[in-house]
Amino acid sequence: EPPADFICPITTELMSDPVMAADGHSYERTAIERWLATKSTSPMTGGALVQSFLAPNHTLRRQIREWEEANAC
Repeated sequence: EPPADFICPITTELMSDPVMAADGHSYERTAIERWLATKSTSPMTGGALVQSFLAPNHTLRRQIREWEEANAC
């Protein structure tokens, strides 16, 4: 089982392109982009997102890749 932080809260699947949203949580890029296309709230908190900017989470991506290699995924 992958660590919980590696799982997208929207798709509940292992992330391959994690991005950080304005709510401070990381999501799979395509999942949060689809979410933000119709909503302006955080999937995690339900609170309003003041901006829709998504920042690549390079550290999390590296950690996921290292975990995948170590676990032969």
